[in-house]
Amino acid sequence: MFSSEIARMRKLGIQGMLFQTLNLLTVVASGLMMWKGLCLLTNSESPIVVVLSGSMEPAFYRGDILFLMNPADVPYEVGDITVYKVNTTQLLLTKGDNNPGDDIVLYNGLQWIERRHIIGKVRGFLPYVGYVTIAMNDYPQLKYALLGTIGLVMLVQQEQ
Repeated sequence: MFSSEIARMRKLGIQGMLFQTLNLLTVVASGLMMWKGLCLLTNSESPIVVVLSGSMEPAFYRGDILFLMNPADVPYEVGDITVYKVNTTQLLLTKGDNNPGDDIVLYNGLQWIERRHIIGKVRGFLPYVGYVTIAMNDYPQLKYALLGTIGLVMLVQQEQ
């Protein structure tokens, strides 16, 4: 199955493998820099999140990707859809959500969430694209297989 890729890796030699590894690290570093830049631009520690449950239906469904902004000078109002973090657990809160009861049980003993807990206000969404993230979290083997395949392809890929 991977015999042709292994043969290509042997052909590359140590210098070629080091070059490909540096290329892979450059791609990873570029992605991290873009993420941090997006965090600074949106003033949010998580500018992109995935809806993990059906509690926000019918506005947002499980697997939707939400784009957040957290402007420091704009007040939050009733009806705003926000993402908040209490004790390192990210939860989604929305006006008129699909939960039968009050969301206070999600606040970890608090009566309400404060401004410092809010990560951002939803500014846009992409339906169902986040299912890839959910699948990788539900099935860790899938995540490792996908990341391993991407890494292997990047290592054996030769520039034209």
